[in-house]
Amino acid sequence: MVFDSFGQAQSVFLWAGFAIALVMGAVVNKTNFCTMGAVSDWVNMGDTGRLRAWVFALAVAMLGVAVLEYLGLAKPDLAFPPYRSNQLVWLENLLGGLMFGVGMTLASGCGNKTLIRIGGGNLKSVLVFAVIAVIAYFMVNPFPGSDKTLFTVLFYDWIRPAAVMLPTKQDLGALVGGDKPALARLVLGVVIALVLMGFALKSEDFRKNFDNVLGGLVVGLAVLAAWYVTSNVMVRAEGETYSLQNFVAEQWDLLAAPTDVKPAQSAALSPQSYTFINPIGQTLGYAMGGFNKALLTFGVMSVFGVILGSFLWALISRSFKIEWFASVRDFVNHLVGGILMGFGGVLAMGCTIGQAVTGVSTLAVGSIITFIAIVLGSAITMKIQYYKMVYEAEATFLKAFVTALVDLKLLPAALRKLEAV
Repeated sequence: MVFDSFGQAQSVFLWAGFAIALVMGAVVNKTNFCTMGAVSDWVNMGDTGRLRAWVFALAVAMLGVAVLEYLGLAKPDLAFPPYRSNQLVWLENLLGGLMFGVGMTLASGCGNKTLIRIGGGNLKSVLVFAVIAVIAYFMVNPFPGSDKTLFTVLFYDWIRPAAVMLPTKQDLGALVGGDKPALARLVLGVVIALVLMGFALKSEDFRKNFDNVLGGLVVGLAVLAAWYVTSNVMVRAEGETYSLQNFVAEQWDLLAAPTDVKPAQSAALSPQSYTFINPIGQTLGYAMGGFNKALLTFGVMSVFGVILGSFLWALISRSFKIEWFASVRDFVNHLVGGILMGFGGVLAMGCTIGQAVTGVSTLAVGSIITFIAIVLGSAITMKIQYYKMVYEAEATFLKAFVTALVDLKLLPAALRKLEAV
């Protein structure tokens, strides 16, 4: 997809992201595809249907990325954010993932689900969105009149020294492929994706559940489609072809048309796919900037697309319903959940879609760590909530926490503090 002007290329880049997100938003609402719900069904009821849908989405995206990258049609090596960076920020992935997992459980859904619920009329999710937006924005942007961000103030000095510099990029293909990382990425991507797909499809209940299959398939294809579009929209100028990022960073002053609006960040024009925490922060920045086109990014368009898609399906299905907090405790849970998702999603460099599907589709080790941490944080939180509900005053936080770890087989059974229920 090569265009003769930057303006044309940028429009396709942005509107394609919006259109794909709109379809994804509608289908996710229709099928109730929910990563927090997937963990809840598995932990509380032993039902793996939605968990398999999540895994199926990952498998579809991973298989597609492996093939497209080998053919030169997807460029995750150049991704924004840099999933495959040589710098493995494992502690940020781990802590951020745990925080995000706890937060999405308290807030009744992840970043993507928050957008879906807003489209369906849930005002509780508007609060969650606002909290995530403020925290995510100031995690990466300085406070007014300062050069400090929330990340530099709260995290940088103690968490960044734990980062590990690797001799290669951090994806599994580069780590095991030696001087043939491209072939290793293809082989590993295809093999792992087929194993994951086999896990999902092994269940007859999953195969017979149209919504679970459709939800996983569409989310996976949406992530893959975004990788393809953002990797292949190019600009032709003076007989040369440029990626959007390179055009803005290197050729803007020489080749940009007078009508073109220079994006505030050239990095936001890199190959990328869906993630929702940082883009929610970008959406706040776009609004604070007076809806300046220079601040309009693929991520912002994806936020609008998912909300609108969900809203349209809610109207079509007559499921649109205004919802408000049931109690003060419900309000506090959503508030705290939004805070944890804002911090955790930026620290971990993504969410249940941004890392656990988009990031893992690149085989990045940091993304895999984040995926595991999100599931663990969510599962432990659900177990704690369950034991405190059943045992009430008898179940202190510590007793519920230890018992949750025993249930998840992370501690020996001898340490159990509360009887299993």
